[in-house]
Amino acid sequence: MGTTELDVIPSWRTTVDVRVVPLADAAGLDGVDALAVPVTADGPVPEVLGVDLPALARAGFTPAVGQAIAFPGAATPVLVAVGIGEVVALDAAGVRDAAAAFAQVVPNDARLATQVPQTEWLTADVAAAAVVEGVLLARYRFDLRSRPSGPVAVEELVLLAPDGAVEAVRAGARRGLATARAAMLGRDLATCPAVLLTATRMAAVAAEVGARTGLEVEVFDKEAIVGLGLGGLLGVNKGSVEPPRMVVLRYRPTGTPTGHLGLVGKGIMYDSGGISLKPGDLSHSQMKNDMTGAGDILAAMSVLAELDCPATVTGYLMCTDNMPSGSAMQLGDVLTMRGGTTVEVLNTDAEGRLVMADALVLATEAGVDAVVDIATLTGACLRTFGTEIAGLMGNDDDLAAQVTAAGRAADEPVWRLPLEPRYRRELDSGIADLTNIGGPNAGAITAGLFLQEFVGSTPWAHLDIAGTAQAPASTRWVPKGPTAFGTRLLVELALAFRPPSA
Repeated sequence: MGTTELDVIPSWRTTVDVRVVPLADAAGLDGVDALAVPVTADGPVPEVLGVDLPALARAGFTPAVGQAIAFPGAATPVLVAVGIGEVVALDAAGVRDAAAAFAQVVPNDARLATQVPQTEWLTADVAAAAVVEGVLLARYRFDLRSRPSGPVAVEELVLLAPDGAVEAVRAGARRGLATARAAMLGRDLATCPAVLLTATRMAAVAAEVGARTGLEVEVFDKEAIVGLGLGGLLGVNKGSVEPPRMVVLRYRPTGTPTGHLGLVGKGIMYDSGGISLKPGDLSHSQMKNDMTGAGDILAAMSVLAELDCPATVTGYLMCTDNMPSGSAMQLGDVLTMRGGTTVEVLNTDAEGRLVMADALVLATEAGVDAVVDIATLTGACLRTFGTEIAGLMGNDDDLAAQVTAAGRAADEPVWRLPLEPRYRRELDSGIADLTNIGGPNAGAITAGLFLQEFVGSTPWAHLDIAGTAQAPASTRWVPKGPTAFGTRLLVELALAFRPPSA
């Protein structure tokens, strides 16, 4: 195949063979480089390791989740003791973490095998999905070096299924492979340098991904954006030589849909801050990831057909960069958003809410049952929750509960903040309907209050992933760098979505 837009997306070219064999079928391990041997905290050490727990302890190993130690030797496969903690406490998150530890302790082995656990509380299909995610996401790398370095790619993963659970493991493996691929696509998009992934290139990538994954893709150029009256997107784009794009993705299930979910993503391909220029520090250099929300939506929707999602899903990717120039948006400018609301710009670095506001109006006009937006929106949310938890706000308790449950299933946790009406006055403008930024305090909440102005009575939830979009160091199955936090959460949300109760 010749050069395509997807050449900027390394994981799209990654192929992994996931095989499922019965646990008793030793022949299934032919050609495997490394085998994970689970070690519990409340049971004997498996005989195949040839050591007891005190011997493992002398080597620095404890059977806690996240611990792994390889047994070097000439024989293959290499045996790896992998801690899984107490069986009664083992859940999908623990299995995912244990699988990641296994994959990382044998970084030069491309063909891996592991047993899939099954307990009274953890089904084999859920465990299998977690194993696949843990292995593949832990070994993910985005590498533009002329001489690639680091761990080798996983080429084969053999899952040893418990007795009577082969089909369940196969089903779980298929789901885990799909969600892992989605997360890797999301990471690729957020990691790709802005010079390679402009708004126009993002739209082209979306079109190609959509064509291959069963999505309808509609791309709106600048002329069409002007025609739609998307004043927020146009205002942010004023300082750029790169034209903006709005990409609308549509997934339709084969049967009668269980509901219609709208997704809105911030797609600031690079955020300099505009006239309100960011400082020239590490955070500035990370601003290629300011399109993580849009990338998450594209990545999540790319697997909905494969996973037979029962809901209709429409995604809006609002793409532009935010640059300073002689034509850039100025402080004091007033923008007219889709629907007619006027916004006084008091800070050009509060740009994400401007582009998303237009899309929120479009989603409500489309008659979605609920809309969820996702954005690297505020430093205030990073300061509140750090890099492990995203902020959640919304106007509907049922929808907020669905988002929370999806985050729990994906191990991408969220915490709900109040949309305190008394803070709305901080967005009052003397000349427009509202300003684009509040005071120095409660910045995450006032940003949520701003977005709420554009959803009317439609059930709505807002995810602020400013802290979780970038990992400062490698942990568990998340390598250092852009994380695509939210991709797997959105997959879980779409698969289980139901219209919020009245």
